[in-house]
Amino acid sequence: MLHIPMRENHNTQASTKAVILVGGPSRGTRFRPLSLDVPKPLFEVAGHPIIHHCLKAVAKVPDVREVMLVGYYDESVFRDFIKDASKEFPQFRILYLREYTALGTAGGLYHFRDAILKGKPERLLVLNADVCCSFPLGEMMRLFEEKDAEAVILGTRVSNESASNFGCIVSDSHTKRVLHYVEKPESHISNLINCGVYLFATECIFPAIRSAIKRRTTRARFLSYPSSDNLESSFVAAGDDEDAEKSEVLRLEQDILSDLADSNRFFVHETKDFWRQIKSAGSAVPANALYLQKAFQAESPELTAPSATIVPPVYIHPTATIDPTAKLGPNVSIGPRVVVGAGARIKDSIVLEDTEIRHDACVMHSIIGWSSRVGAWARVEGTPIPVASHSTSIVKQGIKVQSITILGKECAVGDEVRVQNCVCLPYKELKRDVCNEVIM
Repeated sequence: MLHIPMRENHNTQASTKAVILVGGPSRGTRFRPLSLDVPKPLFEVAGHPIIHHCLKAVAKVPDVREVMLVGYYDESVFRDFIKDASKEFPQFRILYLREYTALGTAGGLYHFRDAILKGKPERLLVLNADVCCSFPLGEMMRLFEEKDAEAVILGTRVSNESASNFGCIVSDSHTKRVLHYVEKPESHISNLINCGVYLFATECIFPAIRSAIKRRTTRARFLSYPSSDNLESSFVAAGDDEDAEKSEVLRLEQDILSDLADSNRFFVHETKDFWRQIKSAGSAVPANALYLQKAFQAESPELTAPSATIVPPVYIHPTATIDPTAKLGPNVSIGPRVVVGAGARIKDSIVLEDTEIRHDACVMHSIIGWSSRVGAWARVEGTPIPVASHSTSIVKQGIKVQSITILGKECAVGDEVRVQNCVCLPYKELKRDVCNEVIM
């Protein structure tokens, strides 16, 4: 059992560390073809890598001095990002902790518990990198202190139909206490769902994970047979603590949160602001729109000023070249060194670096991959989806297709060619009209 001194209730300046869970290369397969060329956490949405939005939110929490990125990408993947981010956010140290294998959202925390607990932080912020939201961390901190909580989870309301695709929270509407938690329930229990953002008391979360490990290893011992010596097993005998720690794959959602709900000190902060997962490649488009709209409301100087040809919100990288007769927006991000020709129309899309959109082309509800080219009078378009929808697929003629059109790296669309509701792998040239296809 891990013993940490109890927090004193009057200490409102208790130290906090932050962990951002970034996953690894065997995850994010739904983010293909974009993740073939860049790890999902570093994919740019609204002009910044997805993980940058998490750091920006953490930077608003006054007492965070260290942020740890936990995942199992190679160390080199985040080196340049951390170097740049450290200059932008000098108030805290940023470091990457690499798992030896995919350990799960709780397993990774436990594996690096010594590094996390160094300096005796009293609170631990945990954010999933593939979440798009306004990250109301200040409100979560206030609720945490007000309730003297062991844990606070960020929740939001979704439609009853889509709730079962997420972790569902049953709470007391008056006290905000979590009464029950079920990950992806088979039947409807609540439309208040887990947003993947947590605040834990360090004195509570690590013993909770340790208890889950003990339960698993004990169960594995009871289920083993004398003749099973040669069988590969992910568990070991309960007495072999060190080996148990190494072999455990644990997830906060399935293995930890339901147990925390049994305590009286687990609370939910329900956000009324935007929230969305960034799971599939297509989901980057609505996430881009949500972040741009938030930046526009905050009057961010990064955005391009509205004009006759700019329908806000629009982000244009300073190195991009946009013809003055091209019309952009709303909800458009233009990457470095992009060239947009005369009379082009771009709406609800992400155009990545070194791409050329030639004159009179139309790009809507799409992602145009790095160094791609869209020919003159060509149309690259997806199908609009409702803002409240948490899916980026639609059914056409009885077949499930991607609603967002995605061109991978170095794709070329010929002049006057129409591409609709397609996913195109890198290095392809489209010389004919295509619709509802995956182009391999």
